[in-house]
Amino acid sequence: MPAKPRAFENDPKFYTVAEVAAIMRVSKMTVYRLVQSGELPAVRFGRSYRVPESAVNDYLRDSFITSA
Repeated sequence: MPAKPRAFENDPKFYTVAEVAAIMRVSKMTVYRLVQSGELPAVRFGRSYRVPESAVNDYLRDSFITSA
């Protein structure tokens, strides 16, 4: 039986475009637009994108609007 790969605490976590869309509660097309515009950093693997968890967290944190 092959050994199961070990996950390390420092390993970055990546989301698919569909997962990011579900987290942000927007359409996949909105996520693709954010990636294409550079507002949401992503890595391209073949024909698909993967978005680092930290990029999603940073984008959401920076998007908060405070009312005065």
